[in-house]
Amino acid sequence: MALANLAGAAWYRISPAKAAQARANLGRVCVGLDAQGRGSALARRAATDPAALEQIVRQLFRHAARYYLEVLRAGRYESGAMLARIDILTPDEVREGLQGGHPVILAGMHYGAIEVAVIAARSLVGRDFVAPMELVDDPALRRWFVTTRSRVGVQIIPIKDARRVLLRALKAGISVGLVSDRDVVGGGISVPFFGHPAPIPPGAPMLAIETGMPLYVAVARRMEHLRYQGALTLVPMPPPGPLRQRLTALTESMVKGFEDLLAEDPSQWWGAFHAIWPDLTLGATKPAHRPTGQETAS
Repeated sequence: MALANLAGAAWYRISPAKAAQARANLGRVCVGLDAQGRGSALARRAATDPAALEQIVRQLFRHAARYYLEVLRAGRYESGAMLARIDILTPDEVREGLQGGHPVILAGMHYGAIEVAVIAARSLVGRDFVAPMELVDDPALRRWFVTTRSRVGVQIIPIKDARRVLLRALKAGISVGLVSDRDVVGGGISVPFFGHPAPIPPGAPMLAIETGMPLYVAVARRMEHLRYQGALTLVPMPPPGPLRQRLTALTESMVKGFEDLLAEDPSQWWGAFHAIWPDLTLGATKPAHRPTGQETAS
């Protein structure tokens, strides 16, 4: 962990473009939190204090380096020992969602300790999850990711045409997980995210509407002394109505859950390295936008 922190500090110094994108995104988050009257003292101060914002950006690089360390070590984690390190903040939701004997849809962010969340969820459910992943170009690295994730109980499928596979999994009683804070392939639904429109992938909400399975926002947040906080938040299903209206409403509710996560510690959102809001895109290629919002599962 100490080496990861050092690597993160060095990464910050040699990546001004990445830091600039993160600064823009996290600045918006902190302004939004301050307007809502919540968030840590540091986050609210960062709404108007550039030095405080830069402190969060530096922390972000360290958290991102720790994420890659967790990926490297994922195959060695023992589920019982990992569960002992997690403080569950929502025991009733975890009991109902992960131990209720029915499949669920977990929506997460590029936030915190995703590998830890997966290991905990897999252990509590008692069977593997299915999840789409943006495939990297290098075949060897792609195989390594697939193999590593399979060791912790995640069956990786290509993000392209993932919807059909995920539907089959849910109908077969298998839970699915999607990272849903970044519109990777286009087709995102534009919904308010800290008061500004952002294209959000609608795959998780669409699956929930189509199958009737519960949708939860999931997180494993890093704490001090190698401990974590885990939580599930049930996303309320909208009332009956036109599909587009229900899909937009459910996506908005999911994003409100994301805002709640960021209120606790925005420095763990390594998704901030990428384009999130169109008006804050700095030197990044925007995904091709398909206005239907229904073509992609992640």
